[in-house]
Amino acid sequence: MYHKLYRVLLIISCVFVLPRCGAYFNQPIVIEKARIGADTEVTKTLRDFPLPIEPVVVGVYKFRDQTGQYKPTQGGSTFSTAVTQGATTILIKALEDSRWFVPIERENLSNLLNERNIIRSTRKEYRKTKNLNEPQLPPLLYAGIILEGGIVSYDSNIITGGVGARYFGIGASTKYRQDRITVYLRAVSTSSGKILKTVYVSKTILSQALDANFFRYVKFKRLLEAETGFTKNEPTQMAVTEAIEKAVESLIIEGVEDKLWAVDADSETVKTLIKSYRSEKNEAQNTGIYDRYFKERRTKVSMFVKGGGALISGDYNTPELTYAAKIGTRWYFNPYLNLNASIAKFELSNQKSFSKGFNAIDLNSELTLLPFEKLSPFLYGGMGVVNDDDFKNTLLKIQYGAGIEYLISNTIGLSIDATHNIMLDDKLDGVTQGKRDDHYFNFSLGLNWYFGNPVKRKKVE
Repeated sequence: MYHKLYRVLLIISCVFVLPRCGAYFNQPIVIEKARIGADTEVTKTLRDFPLPIEPVVVGVYKFRDQTGQYKPTQGGSTFSTAVTQGATTILIKALEDSRWFVPIERENLSNLLNERNIIRSTRKEYRKTKNLNEPQLPPLLYAGIILEGGIVSYDSNIITGGVGARYFGIGASTKYRQDRITVYLRAVSTSSGKILKTVYVSKTILSQALDANFFRYVKFKRLLEAETGFTKNEPTQMAVTEAIEKAVESLIIEGVEDKLWAVDADSETVKTLIKSYRSEKNEAQNTGIYDRYFKERRTKVSMFVKGGGALISGDYNTPELTYAAKIGTRWYFNPYLNLNASIAKFELSNQKSFSKGFNAIDLNSELTLLPFEKLSPFLYGGMGVVNDDDFKNTLLKIQYGAGIEYLISNTIGLSIDATHNIMLDDKLDGVTQGKRDDHYFNFSLGLNWYFGNPVKRKKVE
């Protein structure tokens, strides 16, 4: 028996470890060389953008950390800031990668002006000694647009959790923590001071820890103890970089949409770019703070088929699990509530005592608890009619049940449910005895098809 338990715990440990084995089996054991900075997922998107008709000259004076937050530790906080103070440099790099903007030096403008004064002074002295006429310094570029904004928030521990198991000295556990950073970016016209466009982007930062241990007496006075594990933290600087790059991407596309600047591409490419961004923005606007995507999903009319088993609980002993099949349709009054009707064919059986086929017509009212998410539990209840196969007996019943549905696409869903059917008399199995009426259970796996447009949720004015 102990060997079986060890196997179970070994499987649990593998479930924890294998998804993260890339980090576990590539632990740093030697000094690494300097390498070119890693790109984020958005960097390639910026570089692959269609080019503008004419790049926009922009100035960035200061893209600051406006959180004023210090790095959290177990003992409180330190004097190290929670996020990088070099966000201006990251923004300028993102502007260069996009090739839509020509960033000019404004963060350290005083240094630039000092150097230009030194050049003028040196040239002036050189002309006196050599009697040469050298050209004047070219004028500085001026920006048509100033980019302002900054890192406005860093929220720590917005989600924490984990899972673990331990038995007989063998255990494994995993923990996680999620932080969140928010960036705002706005474009300001230097000629009028008008704010042309404001965008904001948030990015989560994930930290994970995994450990496994073994602690057992293998012999008398012989203790075996072993442990392993690792912690993986998403780099804050990479998260800030990705958020800023996403803000630049959003600024470009919204500027194209509002005709603030023009793209050097055909109209179909522009339409596809804007449509894709609108879809992403709509998804973001309907996603909750904890990454729950709220979207109208289920349509007004749907059909379903179900297959599974039926189990009688009547006057005979030793009930058997037999087949059951059902087909029906639903009408949604709103995203939460629907009315459904179905026809079922099933068999009820007790070993060597009773076996008979039945048909049923059910009418249920159903409540979908999470209608705007892919995975949703549901509850239902109603009334029905049961007939045997030769239609000699017609019996009334009430039923209730619960289940869960997962939408694998916009039109198809999979469901699992269980139903308790309570007869209003004691004639289902042909025997009338005792004070309790007959009843039976259905266990089903279903496939749902949705047709038409999703039912809209009512918005509070």
